[in-house]
Amino acid sequence: MSARPFYICGPTASGKSACALALAQLRDGEIVNADAFQLYRGLETITATPSPQDQSIIPHHLYGVLSPNESCDAQRYCALARPVIDDIIARGKTPIITGGSGLYLKFLSHGPSPLPQGNAALRAALDALSLEQLVAELQKVDPVEAAQINLRNRRYVSRAVEIFRLSGIPASDQRRNWEHVSKEKEYELRGMLLQIPRPILHERIATRCHDMLENGAIAQIATHRHHFSTTCRKAIGVPQILDLLEGKIDHDTCLQLIIQATRQYAKRQETWFRRETWLTPSPWNAPVL
Repeated sequence: MSARPFYICGPTASGKSACALALAQLRDGEIVNADAFQLYRGLETITATPSPQDQSIIPHHLYGVLSPNESCDAQRYCALARPVIDDIIARGKTPIITGGSGLYLKFLSHGPSPLPQGNAALRAALDALSLEQLVAELQKVDPVEAAQINLRNRRYVSRAVEIFRLSGIPASDQRRNWEHVSKEKEYELRGMLLQIPRPILHERIATRCHDMLENGAIAQIATHRHHFSTTCRKAIGVPQILDLLEGKIDHDTCLQLIIQATRQYAKRQETWFRRETWLTPSPWNAPVL
């Protein structure tokens, strides 16, 4: 394996970290995190960060590099990751990039999206509108985008309207142009998509969530509960454990809500990665070669 980056992608709990470790050992590689929440320190249990033992075997990069009170997005992640990857390559090693955050991986592999960054004043104005008003505006200015997204998800609808108001160009057109340019880069990319049967994945998710709650996740959230950034608050498990700590739900309810949210997230990840046709499908338990 040359020093060119290799990507290991897949849904949560599919075994990406173990696969990356095995491949890095076999191919003289170093592991680079591409999970949005494993970037944060102090949340190792809830984010299923590789153990200190695993990290001692092979160099791991971009784990626990941000404080929970810091925000992050795909653009910032790329700014953190690119120098690390360049350094690994310069030393003759292979960057093994692994994670399940689709947009972070997309920005890193294909380059940043041309979509404009958010505008606080405009978002405040859009927040004052009802969802029905936002949907009506989106259907008028970008019917293609309106037909593609979940119109019950206010965040998606608001962002699509924001993009048009800021740029005057429909989000659907901008994404289509980006995808066309991105296709040209895929000849240079290589990676694998771990595929795991749904029943096995659900069983692994349930086990992971149970172990997470029993092995320190609640204490970790309690430690940082008053200092979470907006990014950290999106991590599955954080809002549920915060509700537990505030007495709004009991322990069993908390666990079931986390399992449910994780399964839903895994399904969204599978949908996202199926569109990344440059990734080579691989059984989750296949030997690493």
